[in-house]
Amino acid sequence: MPQFQSRSGETILGGTSKGKDIRTSNIQAAKAVATAIRTSLGPRGMDKMIQKGDGEVLISNDGATILSQMQVMHPTAKMLVELSKSQDIEAGDGTTTVCVIAGALLDACGQLLNKGIHPTQIASSFLRACKSAETILEDISKPVDLTDRQSLIDAVTTCLSSKVVSQNSEVLAPIAVDSVLGVIDSATAKNVDLRDIRMVQQVGGTIDDTELVNGIVFDKGCKKSAGGPSKVQDAKIALIQFCLSAPKSDMENNVVVSDYAAMDRLLREERKHILGLCKKIKKSGANVVLIQKSILRDAYNELSLHFLAKMDIMVVTDIERTDVEFISRTLGCQPIAHVDSITTEKLGFSANVGEVSVAGSGHKVVKMTGVKNPGKTMTVLLRGSNKLVLAEADRSVHDAQCVVRSLVKKRFMIAGGGAAEAEISLKLKEQSHSATGMDAFCMKAFAEALEVVPYTLAENAGLNPINIVTELRKAHADGIKGAGINVKKNKITDMYEENVLQPLLVSTSAITLATETVGMILKIDDMVVVM
Repeated sequence: MPQFQSRSGETILGGTSKGKDIRTSNIQAAKAVATAIRTSLGPRGMDKMIQKGDGEVLISNDGATILSQMQVMHPTAKMLVELSKSQDIEAGDGTTTVCVIAGALLDACGQLLNKGIHPTQIASSFLRACKSAETILEDISKPVDLTDRQSLIDAVTTCLSSKVVSQNSEVLAPIAVDSVLGVIDSATAKNVDLRDIRMVQQVGGTIDDTELVNGIVFDKGCKKSAGGPSKVQDAKIALIQFCLSAPKSDMENNVVVSDYAAMDRLLREERKHILGLCKKIKKSGANVVLIQKSILRDAYNELSLHFLAKMDIMVVTDIERTDVEFISRTLGCQPIAHVDSITTEKLGFSANVGEVSVAGSGHKVVKMTGVKNPGKTMTVLLRGSNKLVLAEADRSVHDAQCVVRSLVKKRFMIAGGGAAEAEISLKLKEQSHSATGMDAFCMKAFAEALEVVPYTLAENAGLNPINIVTELRKAHADGIKGAGINVKKNKITDMYEENVLQPLLVSTSAITLATETVGMILKIDDMVVVM
């Protein structure tokens, strides 16, 4: 039999001791990450304040956000951070749940390994249990119709109940649902591209002032220094990418003007050039001009703004290059790279364009509504008292939109409040009685590990977790499949009656991803450091 030398210098037969130590170290590291964010699970979960290296502060209880900001050094702990990201990409919600389940499964693995069960046996049994869990979830799920707006709002409200902005869910839930439904065809859609929904943040007012705009909002006011209009009806919009300023040479050159006549001629030519550009814009029929930012030279100057104001053309400047595609799709216009290519066909249309003052602050925004919207896009104008609140509201609305996206992908709902995990636990324990050998042990351990979700929900709500989970088991044994923990009433109730619902995809994705990650961690028996 081969002999291995451990780091301490002792010789071990078969090298099993080292593998055991590495495995224990990996399990401990991953469990530490899961424990760190466990307190933020559920509607009564705590928030985390994160201070970045540059002094910026974040307040959030979203698992993916917290973990992405944590400086995790251990390679196995990093796997849990990646696991949370995967859940965020796949379902958009349940990022804390997936880590808590993974932590509980790893705890169960530690106990099974101590009993002498081989890691590959545990991993394969867990995968089988995971497949059974998916089947159980599909059996207890209820189909959802995307035209039933109220049931979608119920699912989104459940998602928002665990966020910092939970008290504003009555305002944010309908906005999240309507914004997603506005960019898809409910009958045929299989997925949603959330890049079709633009979030515009404005400090001032409260989150209750947040609104959904069927059109586009620019987070700056229009340029009125030369006295141009600030409101336009039946606007024809030109999105220009050329500069309304005097031309410059590509290289850094200096022109020395020695007499007043030459200087006068230079200024006259510059004025003539800019007037020519403005006349061509006016000739195309455009009465609103969006000017893209320029790096090489000024995108506009005071002279061009003066001429455009005289022609009654409204000007919005500093359009980001990254926003050009979204603007083009929303307004139905084409970006114009050169003044000679400006034609009526390339202009966009909006029934109302106007500068609006944001209540509660001195900011002004430009709103364009009544668009034909051929590209199916929406804009959410988020309001909040400060940047911290706005950033968390943005993340929360994004998670809420992901919940609707999950329902578009897989049109089934299940009960929340730990009901799904409790039902899986009960059914898997029943199945473990008919299983043989090591499978029975592993399946029972998998079933018990899933009870961590209702246990943690009860613990975070300040309830007695043992009493609550025992009551929950009894309710499910009596056949109430929707029984879950009602943290508002501090007792077990039917979650379907309380309208505490969540997408099936969130739970199936969480259990599958957690099981796969745990299986991978289990099969590691050595760590090789490459310098």
